[in-house]
Amino acid sequence: MKKFAVVLAGCGVFDGAEVHEATLALLSIHQAGAVYQCFAPDIQQHHVINHLTGNEMPEQRNVLVESARIVRGNIKPLTAFQADDFDALLFPGGFGAAKNLSSVAFDGPNAKVEPEVERAIRQTHAAGKPIGAMCISPTFVVKVLGDVHVTIGNEEATAQAIEAMGGTHIQTDHGDVVYDAENKVFTTPCYMLDASIGDIWDGAYNLVDAMMKELKDSE
Repeated sequence: MKKFAVVLAGCGVFDGAEVHEATLALLSIHQAGAVYQCFAPDIQQHHVINHLTGNEMPEQRNVLVESARIVRGNIKPLTAFQADDFDALLFPGGFGAAKNLSSVAFDGPNAKVEPEVERAIRQTHAAGKPIGAMCISPTFVVKVLGDVHVTIGNEEATAQAIEAMGGTHIQTDHGDVVYDAENKVFTTPCYMLDASIGDIWDGAYNLVDAMMKELKDSE
């Protein structure tokens, strides 16, 4: 049975992991006959957003603790991740991916990637195992790996940032998956496009399905 490591960035689209993307990715993994273990860095969020008003709140929250909300507490600190224990690595999106897992939201092409996130990507890539990234997450995969073909849909500013980081952006629509065969990186745009929850399901399902086919082909 194939094992996916899924890295979350908190809980909530504006300051953490996008809940639809995270949940539907986990469902897709389950329906594909695989299993998953979730991880998150044990760090403070960049900030906390009131998801009702959109305003910043005067408090602090921990990325690992908040991510635990999505998976009913079944989560480990990202320091515990080892690529040898898994067949694939997957990053759902949400602004937390660009604020907590990296600084893409603030620094664009000059972004820094959270050290444990970078370690997970580099370990998995060096092992020749598939890496999946949804929504905004392909940006920091490119920041770590460089010359990778990815998609975030058709949002021009983010596509330009990807190109500036050395990647190649492919314009796509709902449910499309870009597969970089050389690097075994799979990406889909999700809420980087104006999307419904059904569109997110299409993207998550197609991404996991493509990763599973790669795993079976490489057996």
